[in-house]
Amino acid sequence: MHPIRLQASLHETIWGGRRLERDGWKELPPGDVAIGEAWETEINTIAQNAPYSGKTLGKLVQEYGEDLLGSQVIAIFGHRFPLLAKFIDANARLSVQVHPDDSYAARHEQGKLGKTEFWYVLDAAPGASIIHGFKSSTSRAEVQRAIESVTLENLLAETPVAPGDVIFVPAGTVHAIGSGVLLYELQEYSDLTYRMYDYGRLTAAGTPRQLHAQKSLDVSIYDRSPRVKMRPVALAGGSGYTERCLVACPYFVCREIVFQGNGISNGYMKEQTGSSCVILTSLGATARVCSGEALQQSETLMRGQTMVLPAAPGQYSIEGEGACIFSYVPQADDEAWAAWQAGQE
Repeated sequence: MHPIRLQASLHETIWGGRRLERDGWKELPPGDVAIGEAWETEINTIAQNAPYSGKTLGKLVQEYGEDLLGSQVIAIFGHRFPLLAKFIDANARLSVQVHPDDSYAARHEQGKLGKTEFWYVLDAAPGASIIHGFKSSTSRAEVQRAIESVTLENLLAETPVAPGDVIFVPAGTVHAIGSGVLLYELQEYSDLTYRMYDYGRLTAAGTPRQLHAQKSLDVSIYDRSPRVKMRPVALAGGSGYTERCLVACPYFVCREIVFQGNGISNGYMKEQTGSSCVILTSLGATARVCSGEALQQSETLMRGQTMVLPAAPGQYSIEGEGACIFSYVPQADDEAWAAWQAGQE
């Protein structure tokens, strides 16, 4: 199998904007359509390169199974694509949300996955912030009263953010992305989002937006978040690139790889896939990804584009300049995961 280059699906939202195009990440539909999210690995995204051209990612998962996904993905997530990568443009603040964990989702949402996610802040307007947990420990009853009286923001912990910040959002964390934040998100592949609070905002029809108050209260963690911004940990890298582990957990490890050209040649790395497919997204890098026994098959990756490297191709190489995000489902003895855990302590 060869790398699969995907065409992201664009999603219009009431809080989105045009920044993904203005900042050179995506080509957006013409007009004033407000695009809030670009879903990089949605199962309905279309493959752009041979021999997969025109097929959806979901169809390729059905056709290739473990060769695409990898044994560790199947052990954790079953026979489905495990992770959803997104670019998010918050032109206005999002509602306050919370996601269930896998156990609650399995019991109450017909066997769906819960959702743990992380954010990598790409840009932030002056004064931009996010919500992550509560200012201090609280209770379900106090939070419910605050929702009903439209005063929940008095309890929520708001944190300023800047480009390069890494935010880990485990299931159960009450959270929201503030206005003026552009970020890259990776999450368990799940559509379960409980809207806890929306500041009393109304729809275009003049009615309050739907809340999922009781379910959000069921799954929330009512403590102050022990840490909001994670500490990326330097990894060994190589002669042509540097590498950091941004965040790690049982569902995903996300590494930032920065390829360093010297004006004569590009940065270069060579690795091998194994028990998990890899999601590779360019955060500005222009790179050539080669695969096959003699690395004779190549695909180009440009700023804002995403590839999936199937588990089966084995050896591959990446050559280029700039930064990429490199994500996969880890085994328990993953070295980057262990290094990241030690770095947080």
